[in-house]
Amino acid sequence: MPVPAPPAALDDSPAARKREQRGWYFYDWANSAFYTTIISVFLGPYLIPVAKTAACAKDFPSIASDTCVADFDKLVASNKSLGFVDVLGADIRPAAFFGLTLTIAVFLQIVVLPVVGALADHTGRKREMLGGFAYIGALATMALYFVEGDRYMLGGVLFILANLAYGSSVVVYDSFLPQISTAAERDRVSSRGWAIGYLGGGLLLALNLVLYTQHEGLGVPEGMAVRISMMSAGLWWAIFTIIPLLRLRNRPVPVHETTALRSVGGSFRQLGRTLAELRRYPLTLLFLVAYLVYNDGVQTVIGNSAAFASEALKLDKTVQITAILMVQFVAFFGALLLGWLARGIGTKRTVLASLVLWTAIVVAALFVEEGQALQFYLLAFAIAIVLGGTQALSRSLFSQVIPKGREAEYFSLLQISDKGSAFIGSLTVTLALQLTNSYRIAIVSMIIFFVIGFVLLALTNLPRAIRQAGNEVPDRV
Repeated sequence: MPVPAPPAALDDSPAARKREQRGWYFYDWANSAFYTTIISVFLGPYLIPVAKTAACAKDFPSIASDTCVADFDKLVASNKSLGFVDVLGADIRPAAFFGLTLTIAVFLQIVVLPVVGALADHTGRKREMLGGFAYIGALATMALYFVEGDRYMLGGVLFILANLAYGSSVVVYDSFLPQISTAAERDRVSSRGWAIGYLGGGLLLALNLVLYTQHEGLGVPEGMAVRISMMSAGLWWAIFTIIPLLRLRNRPVPVHETTALRSVGGSFRQLGRTLAELRRYPLTLLFLVAYLVYNDGVQTVIGNSAAFASEALKLDKTVQITAILMVQFVAFFGALLLGWLARGIGTKRTVLASLVLWTAIVVAALFVEEGQALQFYLLAFAIAIVLGGTQALSRSLFSQVIPKGREAEYFSLLQISDKGSAFIGSLTVTLALQLTNSYRIAIVSMIIFFVIGFVLLALTNLPRAIRQAGNEVPDRV
């Protein structure tokens, strides 16, 4: 039986790499619209009233829908056996529906993403997989336009599908990083991609917030403005994904059987080997744990910033929205700044310095005065400076300590570990609120994540970890 000829070598010249890198950046620009417009701002506050509309139609049919939704909490308080929506046979409160949807979406990512990573590495068809997941997610996001009235289940299913596709595409996208950049280029490329993502997501969010805040003057109903905004996120995602698909190239993989069934089976076996072989890379595992700890602190601070502004500082929605926009655009420069700093003092030192700044930020939150919007903006500005750089440089470091040919598998482990650990920070905030009833104390409690993450990262011998993974150690790390 003839042996297939090996594929022709790809052009790996600096010009060819730069062309791919420029295309790669644009996927961050494309998919960030989903995170900012859908997850961060619009879907949760929109989907809950849709679920309330369904509960009103079931339990309070004699009351006008708008009146029922407005007075929903009072109506339910008078009869606590009413006011539920049906989710696969379970009675769920409308206020809990989005949280349940998000929980299911995260659980499915934990189950699916490792298989996606293994399949991407096993088949070598990363560009096709990136495009497939991106367009599934974009189409599901665009379909959120049809979520109105009492179609809460449609909204939940579409979001779960879009979020799963989003996470899968990011695993494949991240796995291109070590293939399109040398060790010395890694920090710069990762930082630029992250920065451009903030810029793209912030630009579309700004346009959508103009539509939302000016909807009356434009003659557009509020619900329609939200639906148009959500659809625009999917359209943005779909259009700008074209650029990386035109620029990125698949890399050759070892010859193996490539039928779909055997590829999937091989992917499961390969994933099992990767999990077992992770013990061979103890320093990679130590870095992964360090990242999970401090990133949990980062994500918890960001996720609770709006609640901190409203509950602790008594600031209105306008301040919160403008702060979100400011963070998006300042984080663009922050990611580039920390990327530049890493080239001067080293990536590890830069990340460690950013964790010191994160610690100072959460301590400063304790002293922000109630009603002082300017102080909150300064706090948000400081967060924006370190936010993108901390995450971008961490991605760059992780790409250095994973073995070649297993990029997507290891990045899937990074993604699912990130999702799986997210509850620890949230649980810490919940316990702090339960014990102190103070959002200031709850935010300050994040210090423990930054301190432990700092110590674990400081203990990680990154040059040795890079060599253990079989990679070239850059001049500065």
